[in-house]
Amino acid sequence: MERIKRLLAMQEESRKELAKLKEERAAIVQAADDEGRSDLNEGEEGEFHAKTEALTAKATEIEERQVRIDELVESENRADAAGNALRRAGIAEARVNVTNEARTYTRESGRSYFRDLVRNHLEHDGEAGERLARHAMEVLMEPEYQEYRDINRTDTTGGFFVPPAWLMEQFVPLARAGRPTANLIMNEPLPPGTDSINVPKISTGTATAIQTADNAATQETDLADTSVACGVKTISGLQDVAIQLLEQSPLNFDQIIFGDLMGDYATKVDVQVISGSNASGQVKGILSASGTNAITYTDTTPTVGELYSKLADGVQQIHTGRFLSPTVIVMHPRRWAWFLAAVDSNTRPLVVPNAQGPTNAIGSFEAVGSQTVVGSLQGLPVVTDPSIPTNLGAGTNEDRILIMRANDLILYESSIKTRVLPDVGSANLTVRLQVYGYIAFTAERYGPSTSIVAGTGLVAPTF
Repeated sequence: MERIKRLLAMQEESRKELAKLKEERAAIVQAADDEGRSDLNEGEEGEFHAKTEALTAKATEIEERQVRIDELVESENRADAAGNALRRAGIAEARVNVTNEARTYTRESGRSYFRDLVRNHLEHDGEAGERLARHAMEVLMEPEYQEYRDINRTDTTGGFFVPPAWLMEQFVPLARAGRPTANLIMNEPLPPGTDSINVPKISTGTATAIQTADNAATQETDLADTSVACGVKTISGLQDVAIQLLEQSPLNFDQIIFGDLMGDYATKVDVQVISGSNASGQVKGILSASGTNAITYTDTTPTVGELYSKLADGVQQIHTGRFLSPTVIVMHPRRWAWFLAAVDSNTRPLVVPNAQGPTNAIGSFEAVGSQTVVGSLQGLPVVTDPSIPTNLGAGTNEDRILIMRANDLILYESSIKTRVLPDVGSANLTVRLQVYGYIAFTAERYGPSTSIVAGTGLVAPTF
């Protein structure tokens, strides 16, 4: 099983590399299109063919590795003689049919994943157990499940504890809408079997210097490293449900129960990434991280023009301290609305739609969107996030603006698991359905990658 896990992790990395190669090849063609050329020049043609060859090689590598994974999965299941006969039969059937039949739990199937969990646990229902066993094989083998970061790791042999793909399809848009900042930063699967992750970091680098003369001593500076620790934290939620509701209702309540729990789960992940206090079981969020760039905007009568220069300061500090460019600006929707409402002395808006071909504007907006890219400032996309706190500062009514090189921040997430706990409310025929998962986060791998704009100039705006 460990070998399978390693191969699956390698597959995930290879898929990322394949996607990157596709983007790089498309960029070559796009560059020619931008210049109005129908053909590639000699250098671009060579680079295009090189990318194509690399794509073919990477796709072949993925296919060959998948064959090895399938062989190992089949071998692992053959060796599992300790399973009961019913489970073995269910897995064998799944192995034969999973590639050419519909998934066990779909919106149209009429089958309820949570209902089967309850029946299998309470009544040892054979048919429910068989469906769950087949679902376990689908989680392990079907590529659809690998599309979702939260469920693409088989870190448990009980695959049926991972919710069905159609529920995850419902969850992902809801989760992404509720966690815009968390989705911007680098997301990695959480390694199993650990309560803390130590991210390596170079504290002192090597050095070079001019050699003063032939055969003279050359510069030697030893590299020193350290690590940034981020603890693994738990996010969980539950819903108590009457057995009668699960067994007798003509509706499957999977979508209602799971969707509601996951909507809040997603929001809590986002809140932790931004504001986690590093106490009481919380991660150390961006606003609590050390080493970030602090930009102070103090003003009792704030203006968009003055704040604009503070954003420029935040951008240059990332360039100066990280030596690379920031990638995004994140702010509360009320702050973005303040930008949109600002006008010059002739009552002309300072942030205008792209379609108007703006001149002398400090920014532009692209869409009337929510928790997504809504426009640009300082040449960077602006993303709004209502989880940015608005109760900070001495007057407890300030918000914050984050300018980040997002890929330098890392969020580790485990698979999301479900549990059925019938004993808690057994006297009342109540079943407890629970979801939980683990996260770890750090913004301190490169502190200067983040600039935080704060101060009395960010009090609640008036319109």
